[in-house]
Parts: sequence; C-alpha cells; structure tokens
Amino acid sequence: MKLQFYFARKFLMTLLGIFVVFAAFITLLDMVEQMRRFDSSELSFAGALELALLSSPETLYSILPLVVMLATLALFLNLARTSELVVTRATGRSAIRAMISPALAAALVGVLGVTVMNPLVSATKHVYEKRAAEYSGNGRSVLSVSGEGLWLRQGGPEGQTVIRAVRTNIDGTVLYDVTFTGFAPEGSGVSGPVRRAQAGSATLIDGAWKLNDVKLWPLGVANPEQEASYHHELLLPSTLTQEQILDSFGSPAAVSIWDLPAFIRNLDEAGFSARLHRVWFQMELALPLFLASMVMIGAGFTMRHTRFGRTGLMVLFSLLMGFSAFFIRSFAQILGQNGDIPVSLAAWAPPVIAILMSLGILLHLEDG
Repeated sequence: MKLQFYFARKFLMTLLGIFVVFAAFITLLDMVEQMRRFDSSELSFAGALELALLSSPETLYSILPLVVMLATLALFLNLARTSELVVTRATGRSAIRAMISPALAAALVGVLGVTVMNPLVSATKHVYEKRAAEYSGNGRSVLSVSGEGLWLRQGGPEGQTVIRAVRTNIDGTVLYDVTFTGFAPEGSGVSGPVRRAQAGSATLIDGAWKLNDVKLWPLGVANPEQEASYHHELLLPSTLTQEQILDSFGSPAAVSIWDLPAFIRNLDEAGFSARLHRVWFQMELALPLFLASMVMIGAGFTMRHTRFGRTGLMVLFSLLMGFSAFFIRSFAQILGQNGDIPVSLAAWAPPVIAILMSLGILLHLEDG
C-alpha cells in the first residue's frame, strides 16, 4: 500500500508542476491576445492581466487530458531511468500494479475537475464576457446565432411563441427590431400562427416581455392588416429567463455542472433543444474515466527500462495514441451533438475504448 501511495504522490506532484507551467504560459499568451484584441489606450496592463486570468481557466480545463498525459510520461520515464520499476519487479510485484495508483489519482483529479474546476470555469467565463464587453464598448450585439439574427422559442399555456431579433444587449434581456409570432396551444384545433407582434424593442422582466412601439396583427381573421392595432407598450407572458437566453446559445461550459440538470429540464420545458447540453453533461461525467485512460496509454509505452532503447520512439507512439484518443472523443462529441449517435455512446465509448486499447498494450509489453 505504501508503494501505491508513493507512486500516486509522485504522479500528483509531477502533474501539479506541469499544470503550473502550462497555466503561466497560457496566461502570458492570453495577455498578448487581449492586448491585441482591445484598444491599448483603454486596456491597461492590469486590465489585460485580469482578462487573461478570467479566460485562461477555460483553456486549462480543456487541455487537462493533455496535461495528464505529459505528467504520466514524465513520471514513468523518471521511474524507468532511476530503475525504480526494476526494483518493483524484483520484489515480485508486476509493474502494471505501479500504474494503478496513478490511474486512480488521475480519476480523482477528474472528479475534482468536474466538481470544482468546472463551476470555476463557468463563473470566470461569465465575468470575462462582461469585462470584455465593457472594454469593447457599449456591449451591443453580443448574441447572434445566424446571419439573420437571434432566434428564440418559448412555451406556455397560450402556446408556443417564436421570437426573432436583429440584435440584443450584453445580458440578453433587451431585444431590438424584434418579432413575436404566436401559435395556438396543442389540442386547440387551430394550426399555424394566430398572432404576430413587431416591436422596436422588447425587455425581459419577471414573467413577461415588455414591448415598446408595437404593432399587433391577429392572424386568424380575413384581413389581418385591417385589424392590426398599435400600442406604445405591451406585455407578453414569457417563461424564459436571462440565464436561459445566454446559456442556451453559448457554450455549455458557461453552465456549472451542478446547475446543468435543472437547466436541461428548463430548456425542454421552454421548447429548446438540449442535446448539446446533454452531451456536454455526460462527457463531463466521463472525464475521470478518460483521464485514467490517458494515464494507462502513457504508461503502456514508457514502463520499459531505458536500457531497451527506443525511448523516444515509445514516447512518440504514446503521444500519437493519446492525441488519437482525444480526437476520437471530440469527434464522438460532435456526432452526439448532431444526433448521429446516442448521447451516452458519444460520452462513454471513447474512454472505454482507450482503456481497452491501453490494457491490450500493457498486457503485450509487460513481462512481469
């Protein structure tokens, strides 16, 4: 047991050192990017550093599997160079057992990443977007899902409503040049749109949209234009919230893992497609298993003693296999988001495949 704790401790220390190096490097690069992106006369050094510190956690979280792979290579190459694996074999223990504790430690890092770093990334992402909007000026037109503008859909007792806006503000609570097209509730016997409202702006308040300078058409009559009415202000009921508008059209990483299940339910009730968030949620749950598979891949090629030679070639094979596993995981995520494969298959198949492949390599190369 002490030997397992020894290997796990060495792995965690190596992982921490590599992570700190990557964090410093990425923060410096991000500072340069922020200075290039924003006006240097408005963005000070402290402001660029603040934006870099807010932006870098998302990048670090996305490359966590790469950091784990590099930490595994560094650990087992060092153990092979110091002949500690030879001593482990000499005591009658299989070197494969030396891989178990680092793999479990990587899985624990994955659990901490999902439960702690994921919410941190979500929080810093929101703050970064607000700070970036302040530096870019006026914070206008920050949400646009197509060249035609922003499209939303909300549900309620009165039926579904499709909303189209040319642009919106930074908070997603004010829509400009907006059109509301309402449909009758299901089971009412009425098909097609039943009403249409066009407004200069619409502000989201508690439980309703507040429309300004509105023209309202009833579509269930013979001549809608003749029956159209004008209103300076008009309230339309709404089930949407500011968080739903922002997060549903942004990256799922903007939603904390703790809030994601409830957020997915709210999206379904509001009429949004939550597949993107479901895939992300399942892949986050599978992250500890994927990190453990990266350790197993790295160990499979680097547990050999250095006297066998071809160390550089083994490291290259390990990196290629690790990047291949990462690519397959990203490709499966895209397939899952597009609905080509089930969500659970997209999230859990890549780490399981990586573990089985690495086990095959370990059993083939390990002589203990």
